[in-house]
Amino acid sequence: MRLNNLITSTKVLVIAAFLCFVSATAAFAQDADTTMTDIEFTDIAPEPAVAAKDTATAKVSPAVVANQDSVSTAKDAGAKASTVATEKDKTLWETFIAGLVGGFLAFLMPCIFPMVPLTISYFTKRAGSKGKGIGQALIYGLSIIVIYVAFGLLITVIFGSAGLNALSASGLFNFLFFILLVVFAISFFGAFEITLPSSFVNKIDSKADNSKGLAGIFFMAASLALVSFSCTGPIIGTLLVQASSKGELLAPAIGMFGFALALALPFTLSAIFPGFLSSMPKSGGWLNSVKVCLGFLELALALKFLSSADLAWHWEWFDREIFLVLWIVIFTLMGIYLLGKIKFSHDSDLPYVSVPRLFFAILSFSFAVYILPGLWGAPVSVLSGLAPPMNTQDFILSGNGSAPSSAASAEFPAKVKYSESLKAPVGFHPFFELEEGLAYAKKVNKPILLDFTGHTCVNCRRMEDLVWVDKEVGRLIKEEYVLIQLYADDRNIKMDKDKIHYSDILKRNTDDLGYWNLDFQATRYGSNAQPLYVLAGHDLNALVKPQGAIFDAKEYAAYLQSGLAAFKK
Repeated sequence: MRLNNLITSTKVLVIAAFLCFVSATAAFAQDADTTMTDIEFTDIAPEPAVAAKDTATAKVSPAVVANQDSVSTAKDAGAKASTVATEKDKTLWETFIAGLVGGFLAFLMPCIFPMVPLTISYFTKRAGSKGKGIGQALIYGLSIIVIYVAFGLLITVIFGSAGLNALSASGLFNFLFFILLVVFAISFFGAFEITLPSSFVNKIDSKADNSKGLAGIFFMAASLALVSFSCTGPIIGTLLVQASSKGELLAPAIGMFGFALALALPFTLSAIFPGFLSSMPKSGGWLNSVKVCLGFLELALALKFLSSADLAWHWEWFDREIFLVLWIVIFTLMGIYLLGKIKFSHDSDLPYVSVPRLFFAILSFSFAVYILPGLWGAPVSVLSGLAPPMNTQDFILSGNGSAPSSAASAEFPAKVKYSESLKAPVGFHPFFELEEGLAYAKKVNKPILLDFTGHTCVNCRRMEDLVWVDKEVGRLIKEEYVLIQLYADDRNIKMDKDKIHYSDILKRNTDDLGYWNLDFQATRYGSNAQPLYVLAGHDLNALVKPQGAIFDAKEYAAYLQSGLAAFKK
């Protein structure tokens, strides 16, 4: 009878976890799938038509473009929505995998790993039989998942979709994230521990001791989450920072689900398969070494957010060289630490270097040497999207084909608008304002490549560093298209007052270039995700279906060719 009650309780908890996800998805489905709702754009009255003879100086507003060829736009709506959904799915899968990795790393922390034998032994003795102990261990694992997923959903509810998008693009929050990750790294190095108030922890722990049945197991899982916060807190914080920076509504909850799943899995497997527990390595000083190595990784990751703040605020001092030098130093120091030449206060004596430590040290040193050529302009593809863009580097040994084709050089303006603040990808000559680029495209009779991008957009930088450097892709963009890069997250460049014909997400007039570009992207092409590549004609209608990031150079070249063929027809 008790076993049946235990099985029923397990089913109830599984259903609760499932409903937790379903209800969150249903509640936020409109926000997650409809970009226009997220940013709350308002309707704008159309402007008078511009005469053909004035195309060189024609003004383009989102409202005018949105009212052109509405039938064609409606036909493409499904394709655009499909593209956006695909990009969201990729982002959520990446977040889930990052959560899994974080959960497995958290399991190896000194606050959690030694608790596995004690926890499993507790369940076995309390249950009185192996079958019942397995059932209670399953409930324990499911409780861990429910607790962490609920925390991720709380972050989602507090910030919302628009808030997460704002966080991902804000220079202030990127700088605060940088400070936060540095604090986490210092904590992992042993300077201090991040703990929750002891009274709160003790209260939860007492409930675990006094409660019976399902409630007791749930509070025991809550106690694990609170007691181990000094080790898991920095990992959870880093995961939530990364998830929030992606701007996806459900990313924090998905990330926490992956984290909790990886954390709960070893406890459950140890209860079901006792041999798994006996095969696990014994606790020891190596757990502190894992913690310190994570501190080095936290420190390296923090520099990515400092770079994003530098780009968003146009500081122009945290260049690519500085970033690479710091990464080289960090991974060199981690290799030296693994060899036992650096010791922190909470480290044990290292009488000899074990084989695993030696191999990890070799990997750390090798990675530092691998990124070293980046100081002279090597692409260092593994850091694409993390490191500052190549155009921030002062010295590049190879020219990378920085000069455009001769045909373009003869007619291309010597200086384009906003070029003093926005830097072109190395080897390319884009426009940064829609009107100026459109007038030039009409003048040279070429199709337009609209690149909706952002300073903090990781995939935008990866496309430029990995795909645009391809010889055929570069030739097509330089010779066959007029490239217009529209930064959707720039908050420092102000437009001319006579070009303000819209309302931003704050529902007030603004001269912010980033809001103008974001408004245009969402109003005309039904998306607020970057990157978005639109191959357009002179009427700004898409020649082929807009696409997000395509990391295969041949596929991207074929995409450019399809737009060129449509334009010539």
